[in-house]
Amino acid sequence: MLALTCQKIYQAVTNVPTTTPLHITIATRESRLAMWQAEHVQTLLHTCGHTVTLLGMTTRGDQILDRSLSKVGGKGLFVKELEVAMDNGMADLAVHSLKDVPMNLPPGFELACVMEREDPHDAWVSAVADDLADLAPSAVVGTSSLRRAALLQERLAAMGRSDVRIEPLRGNLDTRLGKLDSGAYDAIVLASAGLKRLGLPQRIRRIFTFEEMLPAAGQGALGIEIKSDRADLRAALAPLMHMPTWLRVASERAVSRAMGGSCSVPLAAHARWQGGSLLQLDAAWGDEQLAMPVLRASLSADVKSIDQADALGLAVAQGLQAAGAKPRT
Repeated sequence: MLALTCQKIYQAVTNVPTTTPLHITIATRESRLAMWQAEHVQTLLHTCGHTVTLLGMTTRGDQILDRSLSKVGGKGLFVKELEVAMDNGMADLAVHSLKDVPMNLPPGFELACVMEREDPHDAWVSAVADDLADLAPSAVVGTSSLRRAALLQERLAAMGRSDVRIEPLRGNLDTRLGKLDSGAYDAIVLASAGLKRLGLPQRIRRIFTFEEMLPAAGQGALGIEIKSDRADLRAALAPLMHMPTWLRVASERAVSRAMGGSCSVPLAAHARWQGGSLLQLDAAWGDEQLAMPVLRASLSADVKSIDQADALGLAVAQGLQAAGAKPRT
């Protein structure tokens, strides 16, 4: 019955019959969150009648924990080994948190599916403080993101809290929580989606509003990458696709692409449906040294296609540049 439901969904999307069930191998990082994401897709594809196995891998992004991503190669460190596995035939697809996926994929690869988004907000995690304002003097807040650091610094400056230190925090979600619990930090900021997917919503002390902490492009959404010549996989993944989410993240990623977004640029971009096909896209940019005020831009447009989503993202990026933001080349 569930497989039949998948067939009906697929036929509604493509207007053609479903393909023969496939034997699919998913390449995945071995962190608990990455495995949850891969297993989630595995279950859905099983429901659609496919046979699916997982290939656990360790990426360079998982191995290098003593330096910030901006200093060792950026987002691509989390996907390169998975792409090599697809290229040599060891795997058929890879499941990614979209905020970790470079804006431009290597030749021969494509984003074939974007799934329905989980909560995109950032979360404040602390055992000692309800919020920034409640931190003790000289407290330490950990984050792995320049975007979060820039936005936290902006809020701290508005409070006159120059005593609070923002320190780098690397590692998978469990590692970061462990560092918090060991007392190395008074609070940390994490993506709400990861905590909820792993059944840890109780660790969230509060959820930041979008006005306080605008998310990264693609935050909370899962994307599935394949080789561009795999039409069979593209068809198999069609039932998992969520076009409202894809249009949102396409506009967000277009901002990042136009601004040269990477882990070395404090850049936020988040799109929200305002009713019907009206999409509002907000973005924020900070300089790499966190020395300039955060700049913002926002636009709304009628969006019904990826091209229109890309155009909205480019227009917002141009708004950031008009305000003084410098694209990274």
